[in-house]
Amino acid sequence: MSTPPPAPYGDFVLPFDIAKAGVRGRLVRLDASSARALSAHQLPEAAARVAGETLALAAMLGTALKLDGRLTVQTKSDGPLDLVAADYYGSEAVQAEEVKTESWGAGSRRGVRGYARVDEKRASEAPDFAGLIGKGSMAITIEPQRGGNTYQGIVALDGAGIAASAENYFAQSEQLPTAIRLAAGPLFVAGEKAPRWRAGGLMLQMTPEVAKPGAAPEDRISSDDWTRLSLLLKTVDDLELLDTALAPETVLWRLFNEDEVRVQPPLPIAFRCDCDAARIVQILKGYGETERATLADPDGVIRATCEFCGTVHQVTPDDLA
Repeated sequence: MSTPPPAPYGDFVLPFDIAKAGVRGRLVRLDASSARALSAHQLPEAAARVAGETLALAAMLGTALKLDGRLTVQTKSDGPLDLVAADYYGSEAVQAEEVKTESWGAGSRRGVRGYARVDEKRASEAPDFAGLIGKGSMAITIEPQRGGNTYQGIVALDGAGIAASAENYFAQSEQLPTAIRLAAGPLFVAGEKAPRWRAGGLMLQMTPEVAKPGAAPEDRISSDDWTRLSLLLKTVDDLELLDTALAPETVLWRLFNEDEVRVQPPLPIAFRCDCDAARIVQILKGYGETERATLADPDGVIRATCEFCGTVHQVTPDDLA
């Protein structure tokens, strides 16, 4: 296995490919970024797992597109967990050479944020994912920052989980055989009341050149090879995806040591929320004075709380003058 700079053990996406099989992949592990993303709202454990897995999925898909805008994975359903949203914000440094030299510090623009809405009473009676989510749909929305049009694909939620729903999305919308494994789990730290949530995932996907019907015979992957690789992916443990003491290259070696896996430079992921007080002011200026008065607290200040990061933005009458 080729190993250019080793990936860090947390908050990254590691692209890789199995060239001989015509397969590409992504391994993601979120640590501080997922902990921060899920800290604004204390969710029941089952709901937090779904939210964490959705964060990992958004990071995998967003980095695969080398997106400079935003990718959103959102579920809407009639279950106790009726809304889950995860945003991936792409880095402005999308060219290969820029990515290679990108620092791992706070200056990185690549990041994720998430939100989930749950009826805790109903959720306590849900035995599994299918009961928690109910019937609904998953939407994947791509919004480029510069150039290009907004794209949205929608697929029905699969009772088997977020990963199965995403696999169905690729089968129906992109017609690309895809195998995905997601995990999320709490880390309990002494002295802290709330757990810190980690999330991870692994994805394999046929390259379009191999998957297209007109591919040359020598470019096609055999069904046996694809079945073998996708079954191997499904054997990865939650702990292997979440353990920040385990090198990601080791995870890939354990799974695909019989194949020639080539890893690419890792991509940093941080928590990022683009909520903006100035944008809130502009929206409120479109309201009439009577409407704004109903939103204000007794001291005349309108306080808007970001559902993603928990930041309270205070808008005074002077701001709206």
